[in-house]
Amino acid sequence: MGNDFKKEVLSRRTFAIISHPDAGKTTLTEKLLLFGGAIRDAGTVKAKKTGKFATSDWMEIEKQRGISVTSSVMQFDYSGFRVNILDTPGHQDFSEDTYRTLMAVDSAVMIVDSAKGIEDQTIKLFKVCRMRGIPIFTFINKLDRQGKPPLELLAELEEVLGIESYPMNWPIGMGKEFLGIYDRYYNRVEQFRVDEDARYIPLNDDGEIDGDHKLKSSGLYEQTLEEIMLLNEAGNDFSAEKVAAGSLTPVFFGSALTNFGVQTFLETYLQFAPPPKARNSSIGEIDPLSDQFSGFIFKIQANMNPAHRDRIAFVRICSGKFERGMTVNVPRLDKQLKLSQSTSFMAEERNTVEEAVSGDIIGLYDTGTYQIGDTLTTGKNNFQYERLPQFTPELYVRVSAKNVMKQKSFYKGLHQLVQEGAIQLFKTVKTDEYLLGAVGQLQFEVFEHRMRNEYNAEVLMERMGSKIARWIDQDEVDENLSSTRSLLVKDRYEHYVFLFENDFALRWFQEKNPNVKLYNPMDQHE
Repeated sequence: MGNDFKKEVLSRRTFAIISHPDAGKTTLTEKLLLFGGAIRDAGTVKAKKTGKFATSDWMEIEKQRGISVTSSVMQFDYSGFRVNILDTPGHQDFSEDTYRTLMAVDSAVMIVDSAKGIEDQTIKLFKVCRMRGIPIFTFINKLDRQGKPPLELLAELEEVLGIESYPMNWPIGMGKEFLGIYDRYYNRVEQFRVDEDARYIPLNDDGEIDGDHKLKSSGLYEQTLEEIMLLNEAGNDFSAEKVAAGSLTPVFFGSALTNFGVQTFLETYLQFAPPPKARNSSIGEIDPLSDQFSGFIFKIQANMNPAHRDRIAFVRICSGKFERGMTVNVPRLDKQLKLSQSTSFMAEERNTVEEAVSGDIIGLYDTGTYQIGDTLTTGKNNFQYERLPQFTPELYVRVSAKNVMKQKSFYKGLHQLVQEGAIQLFKTVKTDEYLLGAVGQLQFEVFEHRMRNEYNAEVLMERMGSKIARWIDQDEVDENLSSTRSLLVKDRYEHYVFLFENDFALRWFQEKNPNVKLYNPMDQHE
């Protein structure tokens, strides 16, 4: 394909931003888009009532800014790189969607609120990145407010997450006394809230400001120098290899809200973040620079445009070049499809995409053909990429149509929303009742809302509480083993699953039926 193709691929940087709700993900994303020229002016993203920042409230930004962000993918060019940012829903009930999104990126940016430190959701998402060896870059946010001491935050990062850290810069004060950052990497001080021409102060070979400068008279400057000395002597050494392997995280301090430290972060991130890497498949590793086009679907989103009732399948391109109108193989279906309707998510509008290369994310209009996890390929090698993680649902409801006359729209909505992967569908073996399983309660509420608004189908939901789901590792099973405490159901792929009332019921069943082999799909990805 030549040098141009290689250059295109190597300029791609595709990452997800992970954080606990409220850590400032939306604000940071907006500032990055501002630098990329993708939006013209940034404004604080506020939630309507509380005055707090919107917790990953993408719809809110969309209303304010007119950016196509519900797409969950934003693309912009900066300094010779093409950056693809993937949104991850902040709410933990949607962590399954987030896990799958993390399969489609080459690195992750973790945002930590300086006042709250490492929070639950951050820990969960971090573990997925570690499991996959994804390089992680940390942005410690909200330095313009009072927070935990930086050394404490660093210790927490290393102890709670078990990763080495290297601060690329270090705050001089915080909250009302925040004066700026001491930049270890660029050997300069970046001052907070000053004129642009006074923003950067170079440091001498000893890492100090030369001559007279009013900053030197501040006790905070002296304190920073002491802390820097401590970091130089006792801290970790910087290692690009360790960053690439995901065992060392570069740490950046800043304030996304006041747009301080964000540009420095972006420029440094682009230097050390990896371009698209080879990915495992059923025939071994696939090189992103190979001629053969391939990719996989990691997300399906229905009704992104309510006027057209469209469904979009998000494809991560892993090798070769996408060209609109090309024909691809879908190994799961054992058939070929023509990719004529495609979209990219550049800046302020969704555009039809004519070409894209490894590392890019494109949207394909879907009429119900695709499933999450589908591989698309060209050429003679019909291979499949690794299976995407499937969560084991914890909460269950019985679901039925409120109005018998609306059965058709009920079934249509049920099957389309289940294909998006936020909820899982089961059918009882003996009574043919439909059950829904989800990781969190919020998913049921969203399902009910969307069924009513998008498919005009009111649903009845009967709570069944939490269950322990175990899939059965054999084709046949005695259906008489089904009981109220160990309910036998089938998933939407016709695989048998037992739903146990609790741990005790699971253990009791295993003792009584040692010949029935049970497994949890979550365990297959460790």
